[in-house]
Amino acid sequence: MGTNNTGIAPASGASSGIGAATAARPMGKVTWKDVPTRTLAVGGVAFAYRELGPDAGVPVIFLHHLMAVLDDWDPRVIDGIAAQRRVITFDNRGVGASGGSVPHTIEEMGRDAIAFIRALGLQKVDLLGFSLGGGVAQMVALQAPELVRRIVLAGTGPRGGGGIDKITRIAVTAYLKAALTWSDPRNFLFFPRTPEGKRAAKDYFARLKERIQNRDKPISLQARRAQLQAIRAAGLSAPDDLSVITQPVFVANGDRDLMVDSSHSADMARRLPNARLTIYPDSGHGGVFQHYRAFVPAVLDFLAD
Repeated sequence: MGTNNTGIAPASGASSGIGAATAARPMGKVTWKDVPTRTLAVGGVAFAYRELGPDAGVPVIFLHHLMAVLDDWDPRVIDGIAAQRRVITFDNRGVGASGGSVPHTIEEMGRDAIAFIRALGLQKVDLLGFSLGGGVAQMVALQAPELVRRIVLAGTGPRGGGGIDKITRIAVTAYLKAALTWSDPRNFLFFPRTPEGKRAAKDYFARLKERIQNRDKPISLQARRAQLQAIRAAGLSAPDDLSVITQPVFVANGDRDLMVDSSHSADMARRLPNARLTIYPDSGHGGVFQHYRAFVPAVLDFLAD
């Protein structure tokens, strides 16, 4: 299949959204570092996405973090879960190579995710949301519960959680530290500044560079601002009634998360009627990446129940 100048392969029949993703799904020994990027037209907007894994069972839809594009997913997490499950990752509206503009609320982000899932022709999915993606996953479950079978919420908390509205200040501080040290701000946001945390960060960033060709477009300034506004608004909003999310939920976080305090993950797990909670030791917001060797089999076990 040919690619355009951005390295994005248009899906055959993408305008209909039905069956477009099944014609040339990567199989065999294809891994995250070389799986092609495809596009799907959803309501007149082109969504960039990648999929990997066996063509069987309920697909797992990945929903990503603040300021992230497709290339920011940890290959060990993607490849590990795709070894047993069909994984679908995508840039939501206005992110990376997807068209349109990022909306300013997580409710709208949830509606966009639902539209993308339905455009793929899927009737039932599992969700894996990390950070902002965990907030979007909650919106999908609240707005279209019939679509969702199981949910993994990593490094995230509930809407209305105390302190979540301060994300802008936390992010700006990390970006200033990164600028002064010529490093990625996620060194400060995702990992503790301990010897173990620094080693985990180094390994994580090395894994993110494994994909060399046809990388995603960087996130735009508009998208960054809109996402920060959405997170701040969610932090200041009234809490959602999480008791109506009756699907099984696996909640995971590090024990020293700067972005979403670990206590918020615990609070969310208590408010969800069918949730299990895992807090990984000596790790931060990116605890599921630092502890991917434990996280991946835990997710596969949870989704297999």
